[in-house]
Amino acid sequence: MSHPAKHLPGVDQLLRSQQGHVLIEAFGRTRVARVIAEQLSVARQAMAAPEFELPSADVLLANTRSVLCAANPVLTAVLNLTGTILHTNLGRASLPQVAIDAVQRVAGNPTNLEFDLETGKRGDRDQALEHLLKEITGAEAATVVNNNAAAVMLVLNTFALGRDVPVSRGELVEIGGSFRVPEIMTRSGCRLVEVGATNRTRLSDFKAAITDQTAMLMKVHTSNYQIQGFTESVAESDLAALAHEFDLPFMTDLGSGTLVNLTQYGLPREPTVQEAVQSGADIVTFSGDKLLGGPQAGLIVGSAKAIDAIKQNPMKRALRVDKMTLAALIAVLKLYLTPETLVEHLPTLRDLARSDADIKSFGEAVLPAVADCLAPDFEAGLVSTKSQIGSGALPIDLLPSWAIAISARDTEHPNEAIMALASRLRHLDTPILGRITASQLLLDLRTLYQPELLLTGLKAVHTG
Repeated sequence: MSHPAKHLPGVDQLLRSQQGHVLIEAFGRTRVARVIAEQLSVARQAMAAPEFELPSADVLLANTRSVLCAANPVLTAVLNLTGTILHTNLGRASLPQVAIDAVQRVAGNPTNLEFDLETGKRGDRDQALEHLLKEITGAEAATVVNNNAAAVMLVLNTFALGRDVPVSRGELVEIGGSFRVPEIMTRSGCRLVEVGATNRTRLSDFKAAITDQTAMLMKVHTSNYQIQGFTESVAESDLAALAHEFDLPFMTDLGSGTLVNLTQYGLPREPTVQEAVQSGADIVTFSGDKLLGGPQAGLIVGSAKAIDAIKQNPMKRALRVDKMTLAALIAVLKLYLTPETLVEHLPTLRDLARSDADIKSFGEAVLPAVADCLAPDFEAGLVSTKSQIGSGALPIDLLPSWAIAISARDTEHPNEAIMALASRLRHLDTPILGRITASQLLLDLRTLYQPELLLTGLKAVHTG
């Protein structure tokens, strides 16, 4: 008998097949040929096993497709119906159309990123952004890096390398992904000096901690948690005055800082960057992709002297943002120049400010079509729920919302049925993400404006 290996199809034969052409069209000839060769090698090595079964051409090509698909990850748009508006795992803020257009204009072309069109000489990549931030916040100067943790690290490394920085124990937060303020401070090259207690810190605690080794004072806005009850903290204006009394710079990290007073939109209060600047802070750091509603970035505003020192730090170059981030950020900041129309054009603020009544009315209109898509295996109803802002912003303040609650008609195994449905929804071309609670899949409607996106997905799951 001939050796089984002789009956295996060759690489060229598989490439010439109809399915081979489909794979080449999707993944390219070189990659497909390499993976086919790997599959044939695996088959030859398995021939020694007693239970070996010669794989057909279809099996080899199917295995090739599986390998190529697994090794071909892509970022894809999803429908976020989780009830968390600024979802860190889903990319936080969605950009407004003007920012998307700005990115598209510069992405495929050379730009005046660091070129002064007026003088014909090298320019400052932060210049356009700095003008906008100065006008919006009232700060003397501004710059930007790739995220807020980088902004904090850069500031500390600039002003406190090898020296002490007192911080309240109640502000030593974990900012996400297991990264903590003390660890960032250590990596910045400064020494953390803990002052006060977890729940109460006084101005006298900071004053007692100041020595000839103190480089600056720092306040961290605890945007991702709150201590309630028997508490006390030091106001920014008082810390600024104390720092300046000892000729020290004062920094405040707002984290998910906002540029507008959120209460005017019926939202909980959050300290603004403008208030931090007015309090006397020499340096204010905050994120671009949280409440500001822009791309991922760490913005730094403050005194001209402080910002100039930060720009001179060699780390600034390592942490700088690219032309696409700058283009998006500038476009978003321009929207703040006309605050009266901000809620109409900024998706983050639009989602946050959407009224409970509007969400309910939207849900009532779309519910019958959703129920039709899910029948007969599932039923749907409209329920009152709560949305959260997300990304550490206003953690205990929930927004009233409405959700479509999907329940399985299979009363014996409702959990399994709902989990299976959630899995199928995650594997759509445009995945639909909700949250599972009490054997129901909740699809929070606060961030949904185009019902056809949801209905198309539900129909695809039903027919599949």
